[in-house]
Order: sequence, then structure tokens, then C-alpha cells
Amino acid sequence: MRASIVTTSPQAPDIEIPLGKRPGVYRAFEIIPGVLSISALLLLFVLYFTSPLAASIYVLSVVSITFIRSLLLAFRTIQGRIVYQQSKQVDWDLWLAELEAPQESLEHRIADRLSLQYGLRQHVVNLQQICQMPEDYPRPSDLYHAVVISFVDEGYEVLGPTLESLLESDYDPKRLIVTIAYEERAAAASCRTRERIAANYQGRFSDLLFVGHPDAVPHEVAGKGANLSCAGRYLASYLAERDIAPRNVILTELDSDNRPDPKYFSYLSYAWITTPDRQQVSFQPICLFTNNIWDAPAPTRVIATSNSLWNMILSVRTYALRNASSHAQGMEALIGMNFLSTRTVVEDAHQYWRSYLYFNGNYRVVSLRIAVYQDVVLSRTYWSTLKAQFVQTSRWAYSVADVAFVASHLFTRDRTVPFWPTFARWMRLVNNSFTWAAVAPIITIGGYLMLFLSRTSLRSLSIFQVPQTITLVQHVAVVGIFVTMLTSLTLLPPRPARYGRWYAIVMLLQWILTPITTLVYLSVGAYSAQIRLMFGRYLERFEVTEKYVKRS
Repeated sequence: MRASIVTTSPQAPDIEIPLGKRPGVYRAFEIIPGVLSISALLLLFVLYFTSPLAASIYVLSVVSITFIRSLLLAFRTIQGRIVYQQSKQVDWDLWLAELEAPQESLEHRIADRLSLQYGLRQHVVNLQQICQMPEDYPRPSDLYHAVVISFVDEGYEVLGPTLESLLESDYDPKRLIVTIAYEERAAAASCRTRERIAANYQGRFSDLLFVGHPDAVPHEVAGKGANLSCAGRYLASYLAERDIAPRNVILTELDSDNRPDPKYFSYLSYAWITTPDRQQVSFQPICLFTNNIWDAPAPTRVIATSNSLWNMILSVRTYALRNASSHAQGMEALIGMNFLSTRTVVEDAHQYWRSYLYFNGNYRVVSLRIAVYQDVVLSRTYWSTLKAQFVQTSRWAYSVADVAFVASHLFTRDRTVPFWPTFARWMRLVNNSFTWAAVAPIITIGGYLMLFLSRTSLRSLSIFQVPQTITLVQHVAVVGIFVTMLTSLTLLPPRPARYGRWYAIVMLLQWILTPITTLVYLSVGAYSAQIRLMFGRYLERFEVTEKYVKRS
């Protein structure tokens, strides 16, 4: 079926990115991140020529801060991995069932209030709270999950396993309303895939819907956000026709290659019910890029594994947690804010700010310590894979556009969010953009350029020792890399039979590429996004990453 175009409702707030020429102040904030990142690198060269001692202090300061952060992140990696493993061992389906009859379950569980098992004491507290105020908590039998899978022209070999993962869930598939959100600009290419999906999966869920997003809609960026919003509006009318209350519907957005853990929907349902302010919250699982990791080239494996570990770190750094990739949010809230932004290619990260502004700052992201498994970037050839990876990381880095968007709502007399908490979040956003681009080049070339560019370098022992000091710090930082290597091995899926046991050694040796991938993909990608924004060359089309499946 085809979705009709639904414009923004009169009640929806104006929380969209401006179109066309931006106002002068807005443009200034778009320029700031790029100026900061470029200035930091240029300052390195200026100091080398004018004050080698100041240059050494500058470089060592950056190295020291990064060194401390790397040790803290190594600790968070271990913590995140332990918590993730503990969460996986919880019988979320059983705990969810106990919420259906909370009084009876509490009598059975009262002895567990002192248990050391992960989450069990909190489970008892949750049962007590539900018993005290049952009208504030929905029952599990009241819930529906709307699962929106967006795709363009990916084949059945990509979408099929995703749908199978929904059926393999320990959650009742008859409570899943699955929507295939496709792009009409590629309708001919995807027609056969949609027909196969309908033939194999119709009747196996509560419903299976197909919603086409029209091409060239005015005032829209051709991207996933517009596609998901189109599907969401159709879902809203679908629920209204069937008298299903949106407040009891949770929407999970998935890419075509995203496969939720079998416990995902039970865990999400449990978290949803036991969160009192559930409509002002989104739920973020741990996105692990492991589906095809054995088939991907080493550079993309390093980037994918680093992203997986970073997502695991964020699962225990909840103050810094933001919407990313696959996440879930209440249907009632999404209808109120007119779903996702249709004017950005990084709709996931932007959705955090959109929701934060819609709820006047009373919004947060709750961590789900359960995985949604995703593909590593993989195209048909080695070089096309490397190119596609750069396109993807550059698109992720384009979330720097939110610096100006948030600033326009923060530094204004019409501000609807609390200033200082929002300012702290905005500064973290600016810092992340700066760190993403500038830190790696400063550390990599800082100490060594001093020896070549400054005539006085060799006359100063302190300056001469900068490279040696950096090398020493790097040796100590190997501890963090070692932790990363070991943790990454524990996340690997079973090795395909086409690869011998020796291939596990390759998975360890790949980490020698980290300096290269950090510079080429992360730093250069971030600079690319920031410079594009500086000159007003806005990214207005989502370049779809090819999802190639290597056959046995």
C-alpha cells in the first residue's frame, strides 16, 4: 500500500531545521565548529615556528588529556561488557510476565529484595510501585510494538534475516506491527523484494504493512528521516482506524540489516512499563556491528568494532547517551512532535535534540543493555567498500550541524529549555565535534613536526623529549588497546566455515591499522563535514550505503 503525503499538523511545534539561506547568527554557529577544529591544527604549526616551548606544552596537554580519557574509556569498556553480559542472562520475558499480575508476583518475589542478581532487587521495587499505583502502569497485554524497517533497494538476502530475527524473538510476534518503509524512487528495483517478503511473512505478525515514501517531496531532504516519518504518519492513521491507543504503542526503527537480540522486545516492554515518564524517554539498545564482520576488510572491521565498543561504553555513561541508529520511542510522543526531522541526513542523532526541545528539556535516553546487531560496511569490491566507509563516517560527522540548531534554541529570548543544563549539553556537542576532528592529527604529527620545523628544537631538552614522551604515553596506552582487542574478540559471532582458525589472528593484527583509520576516516571525515557546513554546502541527500552479502 502507498502512504499519502501528510504535512505537519497545526499543533506540531516548530522544531525543524531551517531551509534555504540561514539567518546570520545561525550561520555563525554553523561556522564555529570548523573554525575551532582548523584553528587548533593551524595553531600547532604557528607555535612550532614562533615558540617551540609553547608548542611542546600545547601538544603534551592534548596528549595528557587523551591519555587519561583512554584509561577511563578502557575501564568503561570492561564495565559495559560486564553489564551487557549480565543483562543478557536475565529472563526478561519472565519478568515481563510478572508485571501482568504484580501483586501475586510480589508475594513470590519478596525474598529477592536483597538478591545480588543483576536487576532483581530493582525488579522487586518495580513490582511494589506498580501495586501501589496500578493505574500509572500499563499491563504487558496492552502493548504493541510498531517496527519500522526502512530500505531503498536492498535485496531479500538482507531483509529476510532481519524479519526472521523478529520471529525468533521470545516476544509474541502477534504483538508486532511490522512496517516496511520503502522509497518510491526505487520502487521498481525493490518490487520483487517486497513481493517475496509479503509471500513469506504475511500473517506471521500482528500485521505486515508496506508504506512507500514519495519522491521529491517539497521541503524534504531525501533521507531516512523523511521515509520513517512518512511511515509513522501512516501508522498513526492505521492505529486510529483500529482503535489502538498510541500511548500503548512503542515504535522501534530499524535499518534493513538490523537484527534485534531475541530478548530485545521483552526487555524494551519491561523498561517501557517500569519507566513512569515513558512518553518523555527514548530507549537506546547497544548497536553492535558484527553481522558480517568476518567478511569485511580489515579497515572497516576496525571502525565497526570501535563503534560497537563505543556504544557499549555509552550504555554505562548514561549522562552522555544520545539517540543513535536503532532506537525506540513512544508513538504518542512521536505523533505529538510530528515524528522525525525530514531535513537532515542524520535523523537519529538529531532526534535527541528534537525530542529534548519538544519536551522543553524534560527528556532523556534510557540505556537498554541488549544488542541490535548490524552489518559492517561491505560493498562488492575492496576499494568501493573503503569509499563507502568514508561516506558513512562523513555522514555521521555531519551531526555537527546540530551545534547551530541547538544554539538557535538556546541563545534566544524565546528559549523554552533550561539554560544551564542545555548549555552543558551544547558544550559537550561542540567538544565532541572538535575532538572527533582535531585531536588525532595533533597527537600524531605534533611532537615530530617540532623537530623538523623549529630551528631551536634540538637546543631545548624539554622540546627534544616531546616525541619520546608521546611514545612513552602511547606505550602505556597499549593497556587500553589490549582491553579493546580482548573485548572485541568476545563480541565476534561464530566464525563462518569458509574461514580457517588462523583468521582469528587476523582479527587481532587488524588493530595496527587504528592510527590510519582514525586519521583517514574519523578526522578527515569530520573535517570534511565541518568544512562543508562552514561554506553552506549542506548535505541534502542521504547516500545509501550498499549492503553486499558475501555468499558461502
